[in-house]
Amino acid sequence: MKPDGALDIELAGERVLLLAQKALYWPRERMLVIADIHFGKAAAFRSWGIPVPRGTTTENLDALDALVEATGAAHVLFLGDFLHARAAHAAGTQAAMLAWRQRRAGLALTLVRGNHDKHAGDPAAQLAIALVDEPYTVGPFSFCHHPELEDTAPGYVLAGHVHPAYVLATRFDQLRLPCFLAGPRRMILPSFGAFTGGHTVRPDADERVYVSSGEAIHQVGR
Repeated sequence: MKPDGALDIELAGERVLLLAQKALYWPRERMLVIADIHFGKAAAFRSWGIPVPRGTTTENLDALDALVEATGAAHVLFLGDFLHARAAHAAGTQAAMLAWRQRRAGLALTLVRGNHDKHAGDPAAQLAIALVDEPYTVGPFSFCHHPELEDTAPGYVLAGHVHPAYVLATRFDQLRLPCFLAGPRRMILPSFGAFTGGHTVRPDADERVYVSSGEAIHQVGR
């Protein structure tokens, strides 16, 4: 299935879909690829005495549910930073995640550990997530958290970590949007999490930028 607003492209000889909801879908493997969901980030901020809104865990899970339904994914692979900090193990956050997992018991889940995961600790065993270290290679792709592994990974790297965003500007106004940044040996995915922010990137001459408006994916410069 092709969700509304998705863009078909070819990477490493494979057809993939860039999704307006800031994720990538690999149809041949029925795999949904998610970067930097950062479960528990809001809970971590509240534990540090910083008042932030509640409900981001539910928002993330609802968004994930919608994409699984829209694509027919059988496997969700997280490119690191599944948990934001140890505060993500708070009872409320864990209860929401476990309830979601029970509803999605047949869905395969894999986490490529990122830098935040190393500090937060592994997800609860009841979530039944396969835990792997980067680079994790399937077919032509090496799934990583850190994009710089493009220099050593055996496959075309799909990574997160950066939370890339791109500024579309005119003489009178500008708009900053999450983006996919694709180079000859790697693509960096935008952060999926509802409370994660972004880092403005300036593409090199050999890089392509695909921005998400929230409703559709558009290639910059075409």
